[in-house]
Amino acid sequence: MLKRLFMMPGKNMLMTIPVTLLLGFIAGSLVDTGFLKNWILIGTFFMIFPTMIGFKLKTALDLSHGRVVLWSILINFILIPLVAWGIGLPLSGGNPQIYAGLAIAALLPTSGMTISWTMISKGNVTAAVKIVAISLILGAVLAPFYLKWMVGQYLPIDLTVITRTILIIVFLPMVLGQFTTKWLLRKYGQEGFTTRIKPLLPAVSVWAMISVIFSSISMKARVLLQEPDQLINILFMVVLFYILNFGLATLLARWLFNREDGLALVFGTALRNLSIALGIAVTTFGAEAALAITVAFVLQVQAAAWYGKLADRYPLFRPV
Repeated sequence: MLKRLFMMPGKNMLMTIPVTLLLGFIAGSLVDTGFLKNWILIGTFFMIFPTMIGFKLKTALDLSHGRVVLWSILINFILIPLVAWGIGLPLSGGNPQIYAGLAIAALLPTSGMTISWTMISKGNVTAAVKIVAISLILGAVLAPFYLKWMVGQYLPIDLTVITRTILIIVFLPMVLGQFTTKWLLRKYGQEGFTTRIKPLLPAVSVWAMISVIFSSISMKARVLLQEPDQLINILFMVVLFYILNFGLATLLARWLFNREDGLALVFGTALRNLSIALGIAVTTFGAEAALAITVAFVLQVQAAAWYGKLADRYPLFRPV
C-alpha cells in the first residue's frame, strides 16, 4: 500500500502537477512561504540525484553524443533567442519589463528538470546531463551580451552563482551517485539493484520535483494576485513561446535523431532555467519581469508533463 502511494505521483503526472500547482498557489496566497526559497536548490539536488544512481560516469566524460549536444547549443543560443525576440517585442504590450522577463528565460537554457523529464520519458539521460552542464556554462557567459542586444541593457551575471548551481545540481549528484551505486551493488547485488532499487528511483525524483514546483509557485502566488491586468497578455506570450520551442525542437529532433536522443534534445532546449532567471529578473528588472517568469513556471511543468505523455502515445520521433 505504501509503495503504491509512493509510486502514484509518477504514474499520474498529468493530475499530479495541476494539483501541486493549485495547492502551492492556495498556500502562497494564504501564508508567506518565502522560507521555502532555500529549499529549491536542495530539492533540485534530490530531483537529480536519483537519476545519477546507476549512471556510468565515464559515458558523461567522453566525446559521444556530440551531435545532439551541438544541436542543443544551436537551438538554445540561436533559435530560441530569435523566437523570444520575434514574439516578445510585439506581444509585450510595449512593456520593457515583460519583454525582459521573456528574454531572460530564453537566454538561460535547461534546468534540473531537463534530466528528470528525460529519464521519466525514457530518453537519453547521458546526453541530457551533457546538455545541462554545457548549456549552463555557455548561458552564464553569453546571456549578458544577448540581453544587451535584446533588451538594450547590459546585465552582469554572477558566474559564482552559476558555477555553484552547476556543482550542486549536476556534478555533486553525479559523484555521489557513483558511490551510492557501488554501495547498493555491494548490498543488493546486480539483480537486487535492478529489480528492487532501480524501479523506485523515478518516484524519488518525482517527489522532489513536486516539492520544487510547490515551493516555486507558492512563493510567487501573491505576485500573480497583485498583477491581474498583465496576466492575460503575459499568458498569451508565454504560451506561444513554449509552443514554438517544443514544436521547433520536435521537428528538428524527428528529422535528425532517434527517440532517445530526440527527447534529450527537446527537454534540453524547450525547458528553461527559470529558477536562475527568476532571481535575475527580481533583482534587475522588477516585479513585472518576475511575473512573466512566474507564468512560465506554471506552463513549463505542465507542458513537460503533456509532452512526455504525447511522446509515449504517439510516434513523435522516428529511427534514423
